[in-house]
Amino acid sequence: MKKKILFRWLKVFILIYCTIGIAIYYGQDKILFHPQELSEHSQYTFPYPFKEVNLPYSQKSNINIIQFAANQPQPKGVVLYFHGNKENIAHYAKAAPDFTSRGYEVWMIDYPGYGKSTGAFTEQQLYDWSLVFYKLAQAKYSKDSIILYGKSMGTGIAAQLATLRDCKTLILESPYYSFPSLIGSWLPVYPVNNMIKFKIPTWQYLKEITNPVVIFHGTDDNTIPIRNCNQLKPYLKPQDVFVTIEGGHHNDLPAFPVYKQKMDSLLK
Repeated sequence: MKKKILFRWLKVFILIYCTIGIAIYYGQDKILFHPQELSEHSQYTFPYPFKEVNLPYSQKSNINIIQFAANQPQPKGVVLYFHGNKENIAHYAKAAPDFTSRGYEVWMIDYPGYGKSTGAFTEQQLYDWSLVFYKLAQAKYSKDSIILYGKSMGTGIAAQLATLRDCKTLILESPYYSFPSLIGSWLPVYPVNNMIKFKIPTWQYLKEITNPVVIFHGTDDNTIPIRNCNQLKPYLKPQDVFVTIEGGHHNDLPAFPVYKQKMDSLLK
C-alpha cells in the first residue's frame, strides 16, 4: 500500500516537474523579456534636450536611438547606454541626467521589438546592433571619450561589445554571470544550460576585456542576486573595481552616495 502511494506521488512530482520545465522552455522569452512596442509615429517627450535617430538596419529592421545632450557646449564624451529587459527607452530616460549633468552625452538604444526598433530579437542581433551603435559614436568621438554602460540585461551586451572595441571604461550596473546561471539560481533542479536559448555569458567576455571595468551591485537585489554577480569577481583584472552597495536593490543604485561619488570620479 505504501509503495502504491509513494509511486502515485512520484508520478505527480514528475508530471509537475515536466509541466513547469516545458512552460519555462517554450515561454522563456515572455518570462525574460518585457518589451513595449511603439508606433514609428509616436512622439517622445522628455524634460531634457534630446535628438531621435533612426538607422535602417535592413529592409525589415530599424534601430531607434535617443541622444540626450550634455549640459555643456563641448561634451566630455558619450555614454552608450544599454538598458534592461523592460519596456523601452522611455522607461530608462530618467537615468540620463546621471551622465548629462556630468558633461557627457548619453545615447540609449532600443533592442529589436522595444520601442520603435524593429527586427528579429536574437542574441546575435543584440551584439550586431551594439557594434553599429558604437560605430555611430565613433564617427563623433575618439575611443578614449566613449564609455560603455550596461544596466541589468544590458550589462552582458555592453561587455560583449567591450571585447571588440576599446572604450574609456565599461560600467556594469547589476550584472549577471550568464542567463542560464541566473535562471539556474532560482530553478537549480532544471538543466538550464540546455533549456535557456539566450546565453549572454558576461563572465566569458570579462576574461577578454582589456579596458577598465567598474561594477555596481546592491546587496538586496532580488532580481539579479548579488551571489550571482559575485561569480564575476575571478574574471576581473587587478585594477578593475567592484562596488558593493549595502542595502541597494535592483533599480535604486544611482540614489546611493557611494554610486554618486564613484560616478563623479569616473566622469570627472
